[in-house]
Amino acid sequence: MKTLIVVPARYGSTRFPGKPLADIAGHSMLERVTARARAAANALGKASFVVATDDERITDHCDALNLPFVMTDPEIASGSDRALAAAMAFANDVDFVVNLQGDAPFTPVDYLTRVVEALREDESADATTPCVRLDWEHLDSLREAKKISPFSGTTCAIASDGYALWFSKNILPAIRKEKELRETSALSPVYRHVGLYGFRTSALRRYTTLPASHYEEIEGLEQLRLLENGMRIKCVKVGASPVSTSGIDTREDLERVHKLIKEHGDPDREYFK
Repeated sequence: MKTLIVVPARYGSTRFPGKPLADIAGHSMLERVTARARAAANALGKASFVVATDDERITDHCDALNLPFVMTDPEIASGSDRALAAAMAFANDVDFVVNLQGDAPFTPVDYLTRVVEALREDESADATTPCVRLDWEHLDSLREAKKISPFSGTTCAIASDGYALWFSKNILPAIRKEKELRETSALSPVYRHVGLYGFRTSALRRYTTLPASHYEEIEGLEQLRLLENGMRIKCVKVGASPVSTSGIDTREDLERVHKLIKEHGDPDREYFK
């Protein structure tokens, strides 16, 4: 069962043009993402990775770093469509495709390996994705963040068999007896979704042929297209990362990352010895 980790890396960005090439403490953002993709591929076995881009400035950077890449159509609508296009161009016999965003440089390697392992273990899963159960402090922080940016952070309701029931930009579930729960458990019942996906290649092909679904357009969440079409997403419950796994969308985000590295050290130092 072969796996391909695809790292979509577009140069054009309204808020942060050229961000895959942005320097983070001596290494480009893309270099950091692919270092983790390489580590995951090595750990999984029968796995490889490739950068999917639409700009020669990024392919030149890949050449300089000896990174595999494929050019994809700049008109491709989404990261999932770009991941499939890259998989078909790079190695069309893969069984699983992992879509690892090129602006998420600190995604834990075990998140990547575990979404693939979940696909290997459960043949009924069309896709897999990590979710982190929030403690009360982090739930309170998410609530405060949503007062300023209501569409930051996605939560997931998970069935007892581990499959996703729903994803939302609202906080799921509402907690009627929160006071009592806080007294009896250090963890809240809220799972925060991590924007990383493993797909069975056949499911990814089907997904990319489907039109945008009703709730997908309302919430702005691509994964709802799978659920609305009866496809199954297995949630992989993972521990919280010591470094934020959120994408770096602005120069302000980049400055915060520089500050964290300066204060706490480089979380990627093991990859650049």
